[in-house]
Amino acid sequence: MTDMRTPLGKVRGLGSAHEGTDHFWRIRLTAVANVPLFLFFVGFLVSLNGADYATVRQALANPFVTLIFGLMILSGLYHMRLGMQIIIEDYIHGEGMKLALLMLNTFFCIAVGAASGYALARLAFGG
Repeated sequence: MTDMRTPLGKVRGLGSAHEGTDHFWRIRLTAVANVPLFLFFVGFLVSLNGADYATVRQALANPFVTLIFGLMILSGLYHMRLGMQIIIEDYIHGEGMKLALLMLNTFFCIAVGAASGYALARLAFGG
C-alpha cells in the first residue's frame, strides 16, 4: 500500500486522463453560448425567408450580424468537436483507431470552420 492518499485526494488527482472536470465545463459553456447564438441565427433566417440574394447579402454585410455568425460558427464547431471526442473516447477501444479518429475529428472541424468562415467573409465583404 504505497498510495497513502485519501479518497478525496485521489479524486483531486484528476483521474487517469489528468483533465478532471475541465472537459465537462467546456462542453457545458459552449452549450450555453450556443443557445442565444443559434436563436439569433434562426430568427435571422425567419426574417429573411423568401428574400432575394442581394437582400440577404446586404443583411450579412452588417458587422454585428457577421460577428454573431462568426461566433456561432466557432462555438458550434468547438462544441461539436468536444462532443465527438467524448463519443470516440467512450466507444472506440483500439488505441490506434482512437488516435486516428480524434485527429480526423479535429481536422474535420478545422475544415468545416475554414469553409464556413470563407463563405461568411465572401458574403459579408463582397466578392
